[in-house]
Formats: sequence, structure tokens, C-alpha cells
Amino acid sequence: MDATFKVQRYDPESQEGSHYEEFEVDLPEYGSVLEGLLDIRDHQDGSLSLRCSCRSAICGSCSMKINGESRLACKAMVSDIKETEGDIITVEPMGNMPVIKDLVVNMDMFWEKVEKIEPYLQPTGPEPEKEYLVSNDEMMKLAVAMNCIMCGACVSDCTVLEVDKTFLGPAALAKAFRFAADPRDGAQEERLESYNEPTGVWDCTRCFMCVQACPKDVAPMERIMDIRSMVVENEIDKKGRGQRHIQGFIDGVKHSGRLDEFGLARKTFGFPIWAFELADLGIRRILRLRLPPIIHKSIKSAKNVKKIFENLGV
Repeated sequence: MDATFKVQRYDPESQEGSHYEEFEVDLPEYGSVLEGLLDIRDHQDGSLSLRCSCRSAICGSCSMKINGESRLACKAMVSDIKETEGDIITVEPMGNMPVIKDLVVNMDMFWEKVEKIEPYLQPTGPEPEKEYLVSNDEMMKLAVAMNCIMCGACVSDCTVLEVDKTFLGPAALAKAFRFAADPRDGAQEERLESYNEPTGVWDCTRCFMCVQACPKDVAPMERIMDIRSMVVENEIDKKGRGQRHIQGFIDGVKHSGRLDEFGLARKTFGFPIWAFELADLGIRRILRLRLPPIIHKSIKSAKNVKKIFENLGV
């Protein structure tokens, strides 16, 4: 099976900068993108740099962008890609992390964020006389998050990290849920208070990119939503912006049947802070003629919407 690989190259010692090079490879029908890259390195250009190890979608080392999406190269089959995405396979390094050389990125930022969530159990109280056995139901809640192989694909495709490098990110927060929800941990309140801070769980925009990128179905965004629920249920900082945002959203839709963007901003940031913090956004929206109506009007069926909220007990 013939395949064309368009590989992004970058050599820090060269003045050429980032550029693309094309390679023709001949692979078996079951060949993966990783096998194609290794064939290029072994037989066409020995200077091609990439990471790989297990070749079995276990270690997570070979995460990279393939046709614009972050995936494991060992799991991406060339035949499938050619059938659904075209003959040319474009391979690029992961996003949101600085490139060291070719397809190798510096993952220091990734690991620093994981360290911030303190990824280890912190039991309290006297040492138990026997092993603490977690119930099957409780362990099943943690099992999905424990499937994470720390490949970085979710971080690579995170749209928030593209504009705000301080965000903890989907990988770290998915790992955070694994420990915050573990019944053996004694630092749940402290953890939730930490994740409730700015750059934590409330900064996720729920774009689903991390869910799509994850090769192990961890669904990081859903784990972030789980932590948000824990923050609310445990009444961590009732006056925090995240919870004010939720309540403002509910109040607005319940009252008028649709979102009141001005009202939501006021309730989330508080008056008059919102006017200063959102001034730049407001100016940009005015220039693009996308400013929401200043006078918010209810829809005709607002009473029916309100009944839905009342039936739900909200």
C-alpha cells in the first residue's frame, strides 16, 4: 500500500524554520502512521525525530497531530485514513507545547500541571488495621479516569490552552478527579478548593475537543464537569465566579426563556467589576456588530420554560 506522508520538520540548529517535507512509503495493508514514520527514518531520512515506545497504544509516547487531529500514531491506521480523509497524511507535532525538533515537543508544561493537582492519595486519621477495600460502585467511578496514559493528546487540542497557558488543562483535571473522588483520600475539601480557583475547572469551555482526542475514552471534559458538580455539592466557595455563573445562567433562562448575556456577565463578575474586566471583549463585539441586546426581552413561551425549571426543582 503506497502512502504519501507530509511531515512538518523543524531543526533548532537550522535557520530554515518550520517547513514540510513529503515522503512516499510502501506499507502493508495493516500499517500504522507510526510504522510509516519509522520507515521514513530508517530508509529515507535518519534525522527525522519522533517519540515512540510500546507501539501498542499503551505508553502514549507517539501522540502527534495527524491530519490536524491529535492521535496516537501507532493506533492510526494508514488504510483507514486514506479511505476517509484522503491520500496525503499530514503529520505535525502536538499543539500547545513548544517543539524541540520535528515531531518531538517539550512536555514540561504538561507535567508541571499534573504535579499541581498533587496526583497521590493523602489519607488522614490513624493507620487502618487492614486494607481499605473500595466498593465496586465507587471504583467504577474512578476506573475511567484511571485509563489515562498521559499521552497529552487532550492538552494538544485544548482550545483554552491556546489562549491561556495558565489553565490547568484537561489531562491534569481528569487526573484530579481520580483523587478527589477516591473515598480513601482525606484531602477532598482542600483539593476542591484548589480546583475551584481561577485557571481551574471553571475555565473549561466545554468544546469537546479533549473528548474527541482522547485515545482511551477518558473523556476529560466530563471528568471536569464531575469536579464542578463536586464543588457545588460540597458548597465550596458559594460566592465563587463559577457557581455565580451557573446560578446566573439558570436565573436568566428561567425568567425569560433565553440567555441574558448582559445579566449573566453582571452576576458572574459582580457589579461594577464586570464592566472593567469585560471592557476589551465588549469593544471587540461592538466593532464586529455582535453586541447582545441591552434590553433583554422574554420569549413568548417563557412561562412554559419556567414550569420546566419548577418541575425539575431548580
